[in-house]
Amino acid sequence: MFDLSMLQALLGGASGSLVGFTLGLVGGGGSILAVPLLVYLVGVPNAHVAIGTSAVAVAVNAAASVVGHARAGNVRWPCASVFASAGVGGAFAGSALGRRVDGEALLAAFAMLMVVVAVLMLRRRDDGVDRRVRLNRGNAPALVGTGIGVGALSGFFGIGGGFLIVPGLIFATGMPMLQAIGTSLVAVTAFGVTTAGTYAAAGLVNWPLATVFVAGGVLGGLVGARAGRALSRRRGALTRVFAGLIFAVAGYMLARSLGVLH
Repeated sequence: MFDLSMLQALLGGASGSLVGFTLGLVGGGGSILAVPLLVYLVGVPNAHVAIGTSAVAVAVNAAASVVGHARAGNVRWPCASVFASAGVGGAFAGSALGRRVDGEALLAAFAMLMVVVAVLMLRRRDDGVDRRVRLNRGNAPALVGTGIGVGALSGFFGIGGGFLIVPGLIFATGMPMLQAIGTSLVAVTAFGVTTAGTYAAAGLVNWPLATVFVAGGVLGGLVGARAGRALSRRRGALTRVFAGLIFAVAGYMLARSLGVLH
């Protein structure tokens, strides 16, 4: 059983709000900040507990976001089903392996993944063509292969992996960006549930903290989505700013992991 002080509860809610706000504002990527926020701001001493707790929040937030995208017709369900089904096995294996890796080494590797995510954010483009992608014999093998690989990374690091899933879906099927984002949330939910389940079974989820983190994320997401609509013409600039923030946080994590900062 985990104790949760009032200060940790407040910081956890604020961290969740920040993650939810960035998700609503720039359309993804915010969940990758969950683990460093839980470790360095909230003060969770165990990196594995931070990963397990963040996985719960990622799964809940993604599931809530799927609804809106599904109503807008942005989810390609057959492709999502194949990708997520293949990735669940990868997420299960990745989370099992991640629990066996030293916490500091895991955080250092996580920081390097953040750099990759930031680069993917900066390179994200959409040609604006509305292609109605369908599952077929040509793209099914690519969906399975990328699903397993991305699922393994998602489980290993305890992240939603949306900014890995989106380019994976585009690579496998050629679907446009908006459909890839909507479809990716199905996989993010599935991977998050799988990772959270394996960590919860090992007693590595701080449920009180996960609850306040999710509550903060819901509130932040509503504010972020409203701000995103108001600043829709500047989303490219906002994405670049957020990618810069990820670079900065990754640099801080690497410095802490390597002992440069104490």
